[in-house]
Amino acid sequence: MLNNELELVYESVEESGAYESVIQAIDPEWIEESLLATGKASVRNRRLPAQQAIWLVIWMGLIRNKSIKEVCSSMDIALQPSPKNEWSRVAPSVLTDCRRRLSDSPMSYLFKTTLEAWKTKALGTTSDIGLHVLAVDGTTFRCQDSPENAEEFGFISKTHKPYPQLRLVSLMSVETRLMLGAAFDACHIGEISLARRLLADTPDNSLTLFDRCYFSADLFTQWQSAGDERHWLTPIKNKMRYEVVEEFAANDFLIDMPTSPQARKQNPNLPEKWRARFIAYQEPKGEIKGFITSLIDPGKYPLESILNIYWQRWEIEEGFGELKQTQLQNKVTLRSRFVEGVKQELWGVLIAYNLIRLEMADIAEEANVEPTRISFTAAISLIDTQLRWLALSPDGKLPAKLKQMRADIKHFILPPKRKHRTFPRSVLYIPSRYPLRYKS
Repeated sequence: MLNNELELVYESVEESGAYESVIQAIDPEWIEESLLATGKASVRNRRLPAQQAIWLVIWMGLIRNKSIKEVCSSMDIALQPSPKNEWSRVAPSVLTDCRRRLSDSPMSYLFKTTLEAWKTKALGTTSDIGLHVLAVDGTTFRCQDSPENAEEFGFISKTHKPYPQLRLVSLMSVETRLMLGAAFDACHIGEISLARRLLADTPDNSLTLFDRCYFSADLFTQWQSAGDERHWLTPIKNKMRYEVVEEFAANDFLIDMPTSPQARKQNPNLPEKWRARFIAYQEPKGEIKGFITSLIDPGKYPLESILNIYWQRWEIEEGFGELKQTQLQNKVTLRSRFVEGVKQELWGVLIAYNLIRLEMADIAEEANVEPTRISFTAAISLIDTQLRWLALSPDGKLPAKLKQMRADIKHFILPPKRKHRTFPRSVLYIPSRYPLRYKS
C-alpha cells in the first residue's frame, strides 16, 4: 500500500538525513482533513479507500502515458483483498465507483490546503516595488464527449460541437509559476466571472497583472478592496473614456473613469466614477500603448518600474504551456466521462502541477538561480522516476538515488531570459488541418 511505502521511505530518509522526497510535500493528515471536512471519509474497508483514491487522482495528473487502471496497478495503490490474491489488478468498475463516491470536493479542499502550507515558497521574493507579482489568465480544457459532460459544460461553438469544454481561470505567481488559485466552470461562464472567485485566494501586498479582456470596474474595485495592498494593472483599451484629475509627469496621470450603466445595474454599489493611474509609453509596444493601475503613488511606484513589470505576465502563459504540453503531453482532452470526475481530475492535475513547480523551486534554491530557469521537462522526469522507485524499490538505497537525481537535474538549468524582446509577443496562427467549406 502506498501509505506504508511512504512511511518506510520517510524513515529511511530520516535515518540518512540526506533527502526529502517531493511526495512528502503532501502531508497525509491534509488528505484525512479534506475527507472529513467534505464528509467523504471511507467507513467500510474497501478495496480502494478514499485516501488511496485521492493519491490515484494526483498520480493521474502526473503519469499521463498510462491508463487509470495501469496507474493504480503500477503504483500499488489499492488494498489487497487477501494473501492468496496478492497480485490481482483492480477492476475498472472499482476505479469508477470509488471516484464517483469521492466526488470533487475533497480534491478542491486539498488544493487549497496545500497552497496554504506552500504559500511562502509559492510567492517567492518581492519585486523591486516591494510587492509580490501575480498574474491572472484563462484557458480551456476539452472533456470526453459524453451526454453528462455536454449538458454540464457545453460547447464554445454553437454550430461546430466536437467536444464539450470547460473554462479555467487561475492566479499564478510570476516568480515561481505556482498556481495560487483556480476557478473553472462551463465554457459559457466568462473569465471575469471566474476571476471574481479568486478574490479570496489573492494574498496581501501583491500586484496582479491582467490581460485587457479583464477590464471591469466591478472586478478591479473588488480586487483592490478585498485586502491590504492588493493592487492590479492592465493595458488600456483604445476607446477608454477618462478625465484627467492630476498630471504627475509626462505620460503619467491620475484619472477618473465613468462606470458603465450596465456595470451599475449588475452591482448598484459601484460609484458613478472610479479612479486609477494612467501611464503611457512614448513609443507604444505593439498594440499596448500604456496601462491603468491602482498603484497611484508616483513616489512609491516609479513610472519606469510599472512600464516594465507588465511583461512578466507572460509567465502564466508559459505555465499553461508547461501544464498542457509537457505534463499532459498535449492530450488536452481530460479522461473522465462523468461531470464530477472531470472536476476531480482537473483538481488532481493542478495539485500535480504545483508539486512539480514546488520541487523546481527547491532545486532553484539549491542552485541559486530563479525557479523559472529550471527545466520543467527534467523536473517532471525526476518526479516520475521517484514515483516508480517508491513503488518498486524497497531497499535503503532509495534516498541516495533520489539525492543523486536531484543533483543531476541542476545540469538542466536554462539560460537567463532576455529582458527586452526585439519584437512584441503575438499569437501564432495555426492553420486548420481540415478543409473548410463556406456557404455561398
